This record gives sequence, structure tokens and C-alpha cells, in this order.
Amino acid sequence: MKKIYALLILAFGCMSYSYGQINVSGIVVSDVEKVPVPGVSVYIKGEPKGAVTTDFDGNFKIKAQQNEGVLVFSYVGFKTKEVSFSGTQKLTVSLAEEVSTLNEVVVVGYGSQKRSDVTGAIGSVKNENFNKGVVANAGQLIQGKVAGVNVMAASGEPGANQDIIIRGVGSLRSGTTPLYVVDGFVLDNSTNGVATNPLNFINPQDIESIDVLKDASAAAIYGSRAANGVIVITTKKGSKGQSKINLSMTTGFSSLANKVDVFSADEFRKQVVAVDGTLKDGGANTDWQDELTRTGVSQNVNLSMSGGTEKSTYAASVGMDNQEGIFQNSDLKRYSGRLNLNQKGLNDKLNIAFNLTATKLENSRPDAREVVGNMLTLNPTDAVYVNGQPNVNLSNDAVNPLIKQRIYSDETNNNRILANISPSYEFIKGLTYKFNLGVDYSMSERDIQVLPYTSATNTTESTLNNIVTNNNNVLYENTLTYNFNVKKHNFTVLAGQSYQKIQVNQKNYDFKGFPDNGVEPKNQIGAAAELRTKSSSAVENELQSFFGRLNYGYDNKYLLTATMRADGSSKFGKNNRYGYFPSVALGWNITKEDFLKESETLNNLKLRASWGKTGVQEIPSKITKTSYKESNSGYDTYPLDPSDTDLASYPYGSIYTRLANPNLQWEVSTQTNVGLDFSLFNNRLSGTVDYFNKVSDNILLEVAPVDPIQPASKYWTNIPDMEIQNNGIEVALDYSSDKSKDFSYSIGGNISFTKNKVVNSPYQVLTTGAAQGGGQTGATINGVLNGHSIGSFYMLDFTGIRPDGQNQFADINGDGSILDNDRIVAGSALPDYIYAFYLNLKYKNFDFVANFNGAAGNKIYNHVAMTSFNRGNLANNFNTTDRASQYLDEARTNSNTVSTRYLEDGSFLRLNNASLGYNLSPKLVGLGDVMDNIRLSVTGQNLFVITKYSGYDPEINTGTSVGEIQSFGIDYFSYPRARTIVFGLNVAF
Repeated sequence: MKKIYALLILAFGCMSYSYGQINVSGIVVSDVEKVPVPGVSVYIKGEPKGAVTTDFDGNFKIKAQQNEGVLVFSYVGFKTKEVSFSGTQKLTVSLAEEVSTLNEVVVVGYGSQKRSDVTGAIGSVKNENFNKGVVANAGQLIQGKVAGVNVMAASGEPGANQDIIIRGVGSLRSGTTPLYVVDGFVLDNSTNGVATNPLNFINPQDIESIDVLKDASAAAIYGSRAANGVIVITTKKGSKGQSKINLSMTTGFSSLANKVDVFSADEFRKQVVAVDGTLKDGGANTDWQDELTRTGVSQNVNLSMSGGTEKSTYAASVGMDNQEGIFQNSDLKRYSGRLNLNQKGLNDKLNIAFNLTATKLENSRPDAREVVGNMLTLNPTDAVYVNGQPNVNLSNDAVNPLIKQRIYSDETNNNRILANISPSYEFIKGLTYKFNLGVDYSMSERDIQVLPYTSATNTTESTLNNIVTNNNNVLYENTLTYNFNVKKHNFTVLAGQSYQKIQVNQKNYDFKGFPDNGVEPKNQIGAAAELRTKSSSAVENELQSFFGRLNYGYDNKYLLTATMRADGSSKFGKNNRYGYFPSVALGWNITKEDFLKESETLNNLKLRASWGKTGVQEIPSKITKTSYKESNSGYDTYPLDPSDTDLASYPYGSIYTRLANPNLQWEVSTQTNVGLDFSLFNNRLSGTVDYFNKVSDNILLEVAPVDPIQPASKYWTNIPDMEIQNNGIEVALDYSSDKSKDFSYSIGGNISFTKNKVVNSPYQVLTTGAAQGGGQTGATINGVLNGHSIGSFYMLDFTGIRPDGQNQFADINGDGSILDNDRIVAGSALPDYIYAFYLNLKYKNFDFVANFNGAAGNKIYNHVAMTSFNRGNLANNFNTTDRASQYLDEARTNSNTVSTRYLEDGSFLRLNNASLGYNLSPKLVGLGDVMDNIRLSVTGQNLFVITKYSGYDPEINTGTSVGEIQSFGIDYFSYPRARTIVFGLNVAF
């Protein structure tokens, strides 16, 4: 009987189970062509193990345990889609194609192209792949993201200047700065009065994508300004459909990432005595690196709105960014607003685009060099405070740095507006005329002031340096573009004209002697005892250009791009007013050939080759023209009145300060590039390989005349036959797993090998980096030497300490004396290779990304160690590291001569940033009717660095120059880098 009951119960359960199941069926079609899509994965959300696939006709049938639920449809090449079902209804589901890397749009000069049609070397980074965290400018967003592009901050200061080197250093005078183009507007690289990065005015959250034009084929359309590469920034635009509102808020906490290992108070007491010094013991135990740094708190709030209709779209945003540095009086505040509008009319033949960015920057800067010097050298036995007040009785009569923080300030206020309007009209199908009118106006006022201060041992006179700068940049452009097809032949022809006028004027007043009345000097200029200096300058430059480009494709297999630009610049002499910059590139989409068309493994294989010329015009204005000044000293004057008895009463005469050179020409960079793009396994594995060779000639320098009898000491000229050569290989590789799974990942990276060399230089050495202070001022540290790279370290080879306690150097020429001709090339500030790699992980609503970057083969000159960490300083009660006691027999009087003693390995590997995020469904917190998404994130920046360098950070360049030739790889008491943790909240409505 029991067996019968058991069978009945089992049968009833099966009937119940069968009754509870329903069949959901339907068809899946493509969104545009409405054709069936076979092989689509279909599963009930939360039950991926029960997945089915669509058949050849796009049909599917799946069993569901519940009467309603959500189906998930995913397939490579299409966007994953979720569709709700109820009952046994038959569904028709359309999938939208996902833009693949081959079909994504790449912004090029004066237009855009599909990635599959590009023949030049272009690196692109979309906003979802930007570096995360506390970011002040566009350069930080792409550090480590593009092969061949080396982004280095000059220091750890908020919004610090950057060296962005694209495919090696190709110029001496013009530095490394690429050309920046924002929404079609070409920025001016000259000063705007802001001491930090000029790109800080762009809110990074407003940027949609950044495209880097690396080779001459891609960059030649910008002609005379493109030798250092071109960075094209595109801000976010609106799109038709539902209006979107996005609110993001972040809070970051920054602290000193790495401390230099100077002596503690107890170690200091022992070491001063050990080197026969007389200890000045203040009785305290002070860590000045802790006392003079802080935890900087940074906050960012950004609100954006976008949407539109078929005829009109808009995107607008407002943002507030407040970044605190790890030093007191170190802040960068940005208030920004952006408006992008697009309007169609006249049956969609007329299109008007309008872009406006308005920014107010407030920048406070400390005297970083002095702060770093105090952190490392002040006596650690001195107390910071006495009776609650800053100690005014420090060793060596030093002024307490807390007092210096109070009396010193460097503040800049900058207001900037960048706007352009671009109406275009399509006359006939494919033929479009576009006019682009833009203006970039910037006004800055900078006040560097010192308040009066008096103590028993120190007196500081109050000073004020007031600098007002106005920069006005106006651009007019006319372009005509014609797209047409003739059977399998595709043509895009571009012709254009551009005119740009840049005006910069600056006024500088330097006062001293303000009363100690509690009023800041900048607010009582009239009370100054003396106007020490006053100066003003005004510069006006014009650039008139004509350009054209032909893009040709046959059957999507064979591609040709030919470009020509003619630039006329007011900066050059009347005999060479115009420069001409051609380029040509070929492309072959090999996978379009019949023998690869059916390949299931190889999805893309494209071979590219290009050649072209670009130029440099970022040189001082007026250098081709004669310049004079008045003087009544020496032989510059003659007494017209016989009764005059001294030079003070002689009349002023006019003397040359610069000779005219109407034959001055452009620097020209000629570049050849061969590249291969590929993707395999349904585009999951993709990569590029490029070889480039870039040669810069007609090098522009300010030099002394060969004939010593000249009316001026220097003049500008092109150096005959001198060349700067850069050649190398770039490799980038990326792999992505199946994104339709709950768990997915992507990994990838890039590496770039670059060899830089100067040839046919007529100079023994052109100094690019020199010592400052410590009795070595002006001594060459690195420079340009024939047959070696730019930034080669040129110095004596330190071999130890002699028996008399003095330095011992290698006698290279064997003449028994140590002179300048015993100096050697001891390495270069430029790395042999740079690299970066990343890891992205995603599990359901969680995601994690980590970005690493590094460099190898470069050297760093530790100027801090040379100046401060020596035996004599330690004996005089200045703190040092154990460098000062490294050689027991070293004399206290030993000189700190520029040598390899202070040259260190600059290689490093850095975890640049790592971010963990979670997408919280608003429904879970009862906000499903109000919000579309809630995202929480935590990001770490500069989490660790692996390096042998003993200073604060190996990724250093202070942005200094010698004779207007840029320096590299010298640590001049640079503002240290911070380690930052950022908490973020993003809400979409």
C-alpha cells in the first residue's frame, strides 16, 4: 500500500512540475536590416545554465519555470539585450549591432573615418577607458594608454605641467609639446599666464574621446605645427532620444607616497658627531617630512544633461573641482561650464554645431623647491613649536617653514572661454561646405607676494610681483568635402583654407617695501616703497594656410590617403614665409581578399605604409627681425656736451640686441611608418605593430656668431646638416573574453622602443641641463652631443675617494689631469622603452580595472643629493641621508662636483591606478521610478612604484630649460607625488 502511495505522490509531483513549465519562443533579427540572426545565446536572467541558441532562421524556444521573467540575448557583434516575457507569448527581438573596433569612428584632422579605412598611425582612447581618480587634465587620462606616447608630469603638484612625447624628442627649441585640437579648434601653445598645465581648463569629465595622430600621414593636415604629433580632443555631444541627467561626486584623500630616508633625530645626533661636527641639539624628535606635508582632500561635483530630437540635440554640464596638494597653500580649483548644441534644418541639408567651454581657474602654489629642501635638510632635533607658537630659534638661523608658509603666496586667477560655431550645408548629395569660426580668450592675473616678517635673527622684506596676461586666439576656416562612389571606387576629397590670429600681451610689475599693517601687498600697491621693475610686451602672430586631402578606397580593400598643406607664418622671414607639408599613405585590407574572406579565425588584417613631412613653428615671435635697445654704458654712447663728465649724463644710444635673418626656415620632420593591424577569434584578440623612422632637420637655434666682431651677441639660424633621428617599434595587444557571461575579463598592453640620436652637430655640447646652486651653478649635467641622444648625461666619471679625502675621477684621456675633456656620456634621460598593461575584470554588477605603466633604460641626475646630502652639510647640522657617511675617509671639505656619483637608474614600474566599482540597481533601494543607475566606486592612484631611484619619484622632469633648450631627467627639488584614494558616486536619471 505504501508503494502505491509513493507512486501516486511522484506522479502528482511530475504533473505539477509539467504544469508549472511554459515555453517561450520567438525570433531574433538585426536592428537595421531586420534579417534573422542565428547562433544568439538566449537564457533566463539568473539561470545561464539553461541557455539555448537561435537556429539558422533566428528562431528560439526556451522553457521557463515561472509565468513571467526576463530573457537575456547576447551574441558577438551585437549589444546584449534584456526582454521581459509573460506567458507563452511569441517574441520578436531586434539586436543592435555593437560598434566593433573596425567600425568605430576615429577623429582625424577636419573629419572622421572608420577605423577600417584609416591608413595612418592613430591611437584612440574612449572615455570608458580613461584613467580614473583625481585627474586635472587630458594628458593624465591617457597616460600609458597609447603606444609610443610618453606622458610624464613635471611634478606631483595638482595640475602640474606635463611632457607628452610622441615618438621621441624631435626638436631642441620647441620642446615636446604636441598640437592640441579641441572640437575642431586649434589651441595656441604659447603662454596664457597660468604656471601649471594649460589644459587644466578642460573638465576631464566633459571629454568623450582622445585621438593621437602619431605619424606624418595622420598629422600632416596640420602642417607646420604637427612635428610633435597632434592630440585631438572631442567633448561629449547629445543624441536623439530620451533625455539623460548624470550626477557624479568624488572625494579623494592624498598623502605623500614615498619618503626619502633621511636621518631620524637619534641617528642625526650620532652622525653629526661621527663626522666631527658640533651638534646643535634642540632636544626634539621632528620628522619634517611629516610636518610639512598634509592629507590633501579633493572634491569633484559634475552635473551633465543631454538629449534631443531628430533635428536638435544638446549636451550641457557644470562642474566644480577642488584639488588640494600635499603641501600647504597648494590648491587647484576649477569651475567649469560646457554647452554643445547641434541643429539641423532645410531638409537636413543645413547643420549648425556650437561648442562653448567656460572655465574659472584658481591656482595656489607654494615655493616647492624651498619646501622640499626644508623637508630633507632641517635639523630633526629642532622643535616645530614652542609654547604653541612656531619655533623661531631653529639651527643655522633658518626661518621656520611654517612661518614661510604664512608669509609666502603665489596665486593665479584665470578666466577662459573657448567657443566655436560650425555651420555646414550639403549642396548636393555628398558635397558639403563647412565654415568654422572660433575664439579662445584667456585672461590671467598672478600675484607672487611675501609679507613682511621680522624676528631676532631674520628680517624678510615684503615684495609683490604682479603679472597680468591676456591671450586672444581667433580662428576662421572654410572647408569643402565631397564624398562619392563610382561602383567599387570610394572617394572623399577635402579642400580647405584656414586663418588664425593670436595676440598675447603681458604686463609685469615688481614692488618691494610694504608696511607691516596686516594688509596683503596685492591689496595696497600704492603703499610700496619702491617699484623695482616694470615691463610689458605684446605679440601678434598670424598663420594663413591652404590644405587638401584625398581618401580613396577600392572595394574596401585598397586604400590611399594623400595630403598637402601650405602654411604661411608671420614668425618666419620674408624669404621663407611659406612652408609645404605633403604626405601619402597606403593601406591594404588583406582580410577582404578572397583567400581570407571566409576565415573564421582571422577577422582583420590590414597593412599600412606612410610617408610625410610636418613642421615646427612654435618659436619666439619676431626673431627674424632686427631688435634694438637703448644704452648709455661703455661704448654705446658719446658725449654731445663737452661738459659732461660721467656716463650718467651721456645721451642714450641705440644698439643691436638681435640681428635680422629673413632667410630663417621651418624645422621639418620627415617620417616613414609601416604598420600592421590585426584581430582574431571574433575580434577578441586584436593588436597593432608599427615601425617608424622620424628625421628632423633645419634645426632652429639661437647661437653665437662665428665672427667675434658682431653688433649682437647671438642670432637665430637653421643649423646646416644637423639632424635629430628617432626610430623605433610600437606594439599593442588586447584580448577580451565573452562579455555575455556573468564573469568576463580583458587584458592588454603596449610597449614602445625608441632610439634617439643627434647627428652632424657642429657643437661639442649644447647644454640642456645645468647645476643650480651649491657652488656648481651653470655646470653641464646633460646636453646634446653628436652621435648621442638628446638629454645625454655628460660629466666626470666618479671612481671613489682619494687618500686626501677628495673626489677621484677617471682620467679618460690619460694626461694625468682631470679636466673637462675627461667627461663621458654616462647614459640618457630618455628611456630605451616605455610600456603599459592593464587588467579589467567584471562579475555581474562588479567591475575592477588596474593600469600599470613603466619605463626602462633611462638615468636620473639626483640634484637634491648633490646639493644637500654631503658630509659638510651634515657636520654643519643640516640633515642628510647615509650618502654623507658612505665613505668614511671623505673630507668634510670635499666638493659636490657634477659627476656620475649622483647619477641613478630611472627605470620603474608603477601601479598607476586601480578602481573597483559596483552598479547598484535603483529598484533595490526603492528608487527605480526615479533613477536609471547608481554606481559606487573606489579608486587608488599611484599605489606603488618599483624602482631603484632614491629620490621621491623616478617619473620626474621639472620642466626647466637652459638657453630655451628643454631639460630632461634632472631632479631639482621637485614637488613629490602623492598616493590618492578616491571614493565616487555616480547617479543616472
